[in-house]
Amino acid sequence: MTIAEAQKKVDDWIKTFGVRYFNELTNTAILMEEVGELARLMARIYGEQSFKKSDQDHQLADEMADILWVLICLANQTGVDLTGALEKNIHKKTARDAQRHQKNIKLK
Repeated sequence: MTIAEAQKKVDDWIKTFGVRYFNELTNTAILMEEVGELARLMARIYGEQSFKKSDQDHQLADEMADILWVLICLANQTGVDLTGALEKNIHKKTARDAQRHQKNIKLK
């Protein structure tokens, strides 16, 4: 599925099952909440925290998909074409960082 197709699928789902989008501020807060859930899981899988029973059923892919869902909602409701935005961002990073990371001795 392309990013544009994902934006359309989420929009169709919201219009069919979700009644309407939550407002932008609510979705921003939900996005932060979802990022926190991913961070919590990462700390347990790759960091030094131990799992609690309530953490053990969570999956990285599902947490990342939750983040993507809410980000797509925000893009849809604010008129952002994520495909174009990502392409522009890659171009910006390439122009700015083409040599920077290759010359970073910390990455060798």
